[in-house]
Amino acid sequence: MPLQTLKRDSSAEKINDVMLSDGALILEDVVDEQQINDCIAELQHFIDVTPFGRDDFTGRLTKRTGALAARSATCRDFIVNSSILTAAETFLKPYSKKILLHLTQTILLRPGAGAQPFHRDRYAWGRHLPLALEPQFNTIWAMTDFTRANGATRVVPGSQHWDYGREPEESEVCFAEMSKGSVFLYSGSVMHAGGSNDTDQNRMGLNLTYCLNWLRQEENQYLSCPPEIARDFDPVLQDLLGYVQGDYALGYFSDPVDMTGQREVASPSILMNRGD
Repeated sequence: MPLQTLKRDSSAEKINDVMLSDGALILEDVVDEQQINDCIAELQHFIDVTPFGRDDFTGRLTKRTGALAARSATCRDFIVNSSILTAAETFLKPYSKKILLHLTQTILLRPGAGAQPFHRDRYAWGRHLPLALEPQFNTIWAMTDFTRANGATRVVPGSQHWDYGREPEESEVCFAEMSKGSVFLYSGSVMHAGGSNDTDQNRMGLNLTYCLNWLRQEENQYLSCPPEIARDFDPVLQDLLGYVQGDYALGYFSDPVDMTGQREVASPSILMNRGD
């Protein structure tokens, strides 16, 4: 099954149809080169000081830099991009009426970085969730061109329908080759893996993922982007980070006060008291 590429103005319904059948697609030229360069400039210092991974899965020549909602204004714009966000909400709507920002990270593959093992991102919650339930909508934004040679993500379209024990044949694997500014969309259940970088140039992607609002996020957004930073964000982004009460009784809190009635810590109440 080939990996499909759609125009950036494709409807959420069209994107959803392909995601349901294939589990992955490329949305071309979502943002321009200047926006990508601005994002990289805002994050470069943090990427420079990020250590390499400690094993073959995280990548011994791969840097994964997180806390991007707190660190980059441009990345915040990407997180709430209307086309991507609407597609994510449409895809996950059968399982939850709200979604959360699950993970933010840049993924920098240095020359010589090896290929990742195939996996499903839903493994973040183990194998307890039934396969019929899709917990996740994921994106990788091309911060550089993605080619087969420099480590474009490998993906197995249709594998979201497979049982856990089945492994892909080489003929079933596709490469998410795309231009800088395009976005690879994939479900939490589709099998995929980072490729190997066999060039002399870095390959960098921006991994932004979304999940059902009743699941725990992989990246702890309350620590990565605490209230003193998030309080001035767009309410849409605040909600995605989790600073809102979800459904009827998810995420409520009590104000921490001392015996004199004074707050002991800065309260996030202006963010978290909003419900439906």
